[in-house]
Amino acid sequence: MTQKQMKMARVYLNESSAHLDKLITLLKDVEQVKGATVYRGIEGFGGSGKVHTASLVDLSQELPITVEFYDDADKVNAIIEHLSKNIKPGHIISWLVDINS
Repeated sequence: MTQKQMKMARVYLNESSAHLDKLITLLKDVEQVKGATVYRGIEGFGGSGKVHTASLVDLSQELPITVEFYDDADKVNAIIEHLSKNIKPGHIISWLVDINS
């Protein structure tokens, strides 16, 4: 088994964000990254401190969404640079990962 170093990125959005569909299209169809996953949170808060939560009574459209994707570091860096033009500062994080192959 060999290891290859790649880069993982995570983008923090919310359900009502217009960026989600565009981001998925960019990652899948345009950039064709090696992999991506969208997670829907049940509770979260951001810089404002306002808590967004899901309950059986109130199905909020403001729940947190995170999109994770990975690929070669140079490719991920270029995608992050592009995304940074439209997504608030501090809502994109990244780190190096080892991929077993």
